[in-house]
Order: sequence, then structure tokens, then C-alpha cells
Amino acid sequence: MRHLMSPLDFSVEELDKLLDLANDIEHNPEKYSHACTGKKLATAFYEPSTRTRLSFEAAMINLGGSVLGFSSADSSSAAKGESVSDTIRILSCYADICAMRHPKEGAPLVASMHSGIPVINAGDGGHQHPTQTLTDLLTIRTLKGRLDNMTIGLCGDLKFGRTVHSLISSLVRYPGIKFKLISPEELRLPDYVRVDVLDKNGIEYEEIDKLDDAMVDLDILYMTRVQRERFFNEEDYIRLKDYYVLTKEKMSKAPKDMLVLHPLPRVNEISVDVDDDERAVYFKQAQYGVYVRMALILTLLELA
Repeated sequence: MRHLMSPLDFSVEELDKLLDLANDIEHNPEKYSHACTGKKLATAFYEPSTRTRLSFEAAMINLGGSVLGFSSADSSSAAKGESVSDTIRILSCYADICAMRHPKEGAPLVASMHSGIPVINAGDGGHQHPTQTLTDLLTIRTLKGRLDNMTIGLCGDLKFGRTVHSLISSLVRYPGIKFKLISPEELRLPDYVRVDVLDKNGIEYEEIDKLDDAMVDLDILYMTRVQRERFFNEEDYIRLKDYYVLTKEKMSKAPKDMLVLHPLPRVNEISVDVDDDERAVYFKQAQYGVYVRMALILTLLELA
């Protein structure tokens, strides 16, 4: 039995195979419409989610399976003090696979150690968000045709942004990757990512304060929101929340083939007038999230 806690749980070869499967699902949905008939997905979401939870549900339904679960800690026995390890033991009696989101780092890992079914980390605190990373990789590979030899700008909350941490850890395995890390000093990439991932792998990167200074030679601009729920005080959040806003004017400085990604939800860091730009692919990215989660469910259930 296999779990997914980090995108690094898959080798590059396994990742390529998963992304190939996701592409096949996109183009041949009928081929997979009954692949999970009789199978059940449990969604154990201890904090709010729109895209991740609903895309997991859509993925399982598209495969012919069914879904059960809870969408907040308050609507589960966690509100009564039940431990994650006990909850997953119970869910193992009811379902064939589980997607878990939890505000505490490492909670899905704890669950996987006590589970009788495959567990997918659907986000744990500010730590990892592997299925978002799989979504990002599928989006980039499908639209760019490659995952190597690119300059990638990561903008916004690089300190608490688990999507950023997971994406960096995955992309450093491909040759010719360079990063531009665009953030205010207070939200810079944490040392454990900068030193243990970028420096350790000899990856070229530059820390930049102004978005305008980074736009001219990017292949990918990955925008993130400043996350209110990760801040300890409201004053810091209010001071930093509008630090970067991507506008139509800023887009005019970017290469014609640069893609703009965002894990969503967007607050106001991307102006709505950017949405009509063909380089803005964040809503398409959300659709790719369904395909890649379908591929992941099939892979972990050993049905593909």
C-alpha cells in the first residue's frame, strides 16, 4: 500500500508516467468513466477548501466511484477530541482511499502510519501540498511542453506558501531550472527550503523585492496570495496583503509566451483585467487538477 505525503514520493520516471496518464484522461475521459466503480474516497478536511476538496470529489465521481467525508473539523469527531490516528482507523473501515487536509504539519503523515487505506496529503499547514504541485507540473508540462530549462518567478508569500515549497522541491530535479524569488523581506523563502533544497542542489536563484524587476525574462510567473490564516497578527497581514498586484500594465513587460499560474483562491494579487490575457492559465490550471487527481487515485489504488 502506498501513500502520497510529498511530491518527492514519486521518482521523476513515476511522475512522468502519472502526468502521461492525466493527459490521457483529459483526452479520453470515457475510457476511465467506470474505473473506480464500487470504490469510495473519504475526504477528511479539517480546514476549509474549495478547489482541492471539490476537485478530489469530481475526480472520484468522474472515475465512477463515490465520495464520503467531512469539510471542516467542526463537523467531525475532531470537535470532540478524537485523534487523527483514530479517525483514519475509522475511515479505513468505510472507504478505499482518503484525501486529508489538516492545519497541523505532519498530520496526514501520522494518519498514513495508522491507516488501512492509501492516504493522500491534501495540504498540511504551511508544509506541503503535493497534489497542487502535481497540478502545477501537469499545467506547465502540457502548456510549455517541458519541465526543464526554465526561469520561474515565484511571487508573494514564499514563507508560508506550502504550494511554493512543494513546487520548488519538485522542479529542482529537472535540469536548467532557475528561480526568481519575489517577496517582501518578511515573507521570504524559509531557510530550510533555500539552504536544504536550492543551495544543496546548486540551483541558481535570485531574491527580488519588486515584481517589475523580475518580469522580463520569465517562462512562468507563479503568483500566490498572502495568507491571512498563517499570520499571528492582523497588523502584519494588512501591511503585506497588497504588496504585489499583477496588472495588465505589468503583463505588458512580460514575454509573449510567459504563463501565469496561481494555486487559487485569488484575493486581489491578480487584477481581474489580467484574466482575459491568454497567458493567464490559472483557471485552466484548476481543471488540470481534476485530471491529475484522477490519475493519482488510479495509481494509488493500483487500477492503472
